[in-house]
Amino acid sequence: MGQILIRNLDDQALERLKIRAGERNVPLERFVRDALHDLARPSREELLEQARILREKVGLLPDDSTDLIREDRDSR
Repeated sequence: MGQILIRNLDDQALERLKIRAGERNVPLERFVRDALHDLARPSREELLEQARILREKVGLLPDDSTDLIREDRDSR
């Protein structure tokens, strides 16, 4: 896992972060780590692009899986 060092953080901002972490009864490090994790999540646009790429790789799937189920069942 990576690490990050944040320099020159405003004292008031740090105090607000400590208060919010305390309100949730979690250590400051965990509170900030969770907040950064949330901020780093892929955007909707990034997820849609990943889905588009996957669709291109996989191709179109049949709307009705009945034939696939029958084929699988009959092959046993």
